[in-house]
Amino acid sequence: MSDTEPASEIDPPATSKSAPIHGDPAVQRPTIMAAGAVLWRPGSTEDMEIAVVHRPRYGDWSLPKGKLDPGETIPQAAAREITEETGLNCVLSRHLRRIRYEVPHGRDGRASKSVDYFAARALPGEFVANEEVDELRWVPAARAHEWLTYADDHDVVDSFLSLPTTMSTVLLVRHAEAGKRTEFHGDDNLRPLSEAGWRQRNQLHNLLSLFGPERVHSAPRLRCEQTVDSVAESLRTNIESEPALSEEAYRADPEAGRRRLLRIAAEPGTAVVCSQGGVIPDLVGSLARSDGLSLGEINSRKASVWVLSFLTTTHSGDGDSGDGSRPAPLLAAADYFSAPTPENA
Repeated sequence: MSDTEPASEIDPPATSKSAPIHGDPAVQRPTIMAAGAVLWRPGSTEDMEIAVVHRPRYGDWSLPKGKLDPGETIPQAAAREITEETGLNCVLSRHLRRIRYEVPHGRDGRASKSVDYFAARALPGEFVANEEVDELRWVPAARAHEWLTYADDHDVVDSFLSLPTTMSTVLLVRHAEAGKRTEFHGDDNLRPLSEAGWRQRNQLHNLLSLFGPERVHSAPRLRCEQTVDSVAESLRTNIESEPALSEEAYRADPEAGRRRLLRIAAEPGTAVVCSQGGVIPDLVGSLARSDGLSLGEINSRKASVWVLSFLTTTHSGDGDSGDGSRPAPLLAAADYFSAPTPENA
C-alpha cells in the first residue's frame, strides 16, 4: 500500500480547524449529495490502521469523500472517491452514518451537504498523489482523532470503531421486476425477469460487486436466479439453491428460513442471497427483534438490497445456527438500499 512512514512514527498535525457551520434545519436549501468511507487495513501490530488524507485546497486532514456524479449511487460514489483520492481500490461493508452541514453555493448562497460514510477495507495498492489529495497517512485507529480536522469526522470514526471489522456480510436481495403473475401462463417458478428487470439486474451487479461478494445463493425461482446470475458468473461459481428461503417454504416454516440464513452468515466470505417479497421483511424483522436491533419500518422493494452485518462469535441458545456446533451469528447492523438508482440510493 502506501510507502509513507509507518503510522506509529508520524506526529499528528499541530493545529486543527473548526468544523463546518451547521445551519438551521428549518431553512430549505439545495442539497449536495456526497459519499466517503473510513478506509482501513490491518496494521503492523494488533491495531488496525485508518487512512487520513490531506487536502491542500482546504489545508485540512479528513476522511476520503466526494460528491456523487450524475447517475451514480451512494455506494458507487464512496468507492470511486476512495480510488480517485487515494489510488486504492476497496471493499465496502456497513454504512456508518450520514452527516449534514452547510456549504457555500452559488452567488452568496448556501446549500445543505449530505455525506454518507461506509466502512471500507483497502485492497493492496499504492497511494497516488493528485490535485485533491497530496498526502495520505495510515494512522493507528486509536490515534485517528489526533489527525482529523473536523468533529464530524471524529463521529464517523467512532461509529466505525463501535463494531469490529471481522463481521460477516450478507447481501439480501429481492429479485428484480418480473412482470405480473397474472400475465404469465405457466409454472410461476419459471417466470423470468421483465425488460425492466434485466436493467435492474445489471445495475444490481455493479452495486453488489462493491461489497466483495464471494458466494451466491438464491431461492429456487428463475427470476431470483436471474437477478444474481451475473454475480455468480463473475465469481466463476454456481448459485446455491435455497428452498427454505422461497415464499412457500418460508410461510410454512419461517424458523427454518431464519436458521438457514444464519448458517449462510456463519460461513466465511460475503454472501449474496436472493429471495422474495414474502420472505425478506419478516426475515429481517425477526432477526432484528431477536438481536435487539431497532430498524423501524422494514421495506423490500424489487431490486432492493439489505446489507446485513453479523457478529459471528456471539450468543447461542435460542439463536443457535442450526448445526449444534457453534453459536449463531448476531445481527449487529442492517442497511437498506431501496434500488440501485441515484434517486433511491
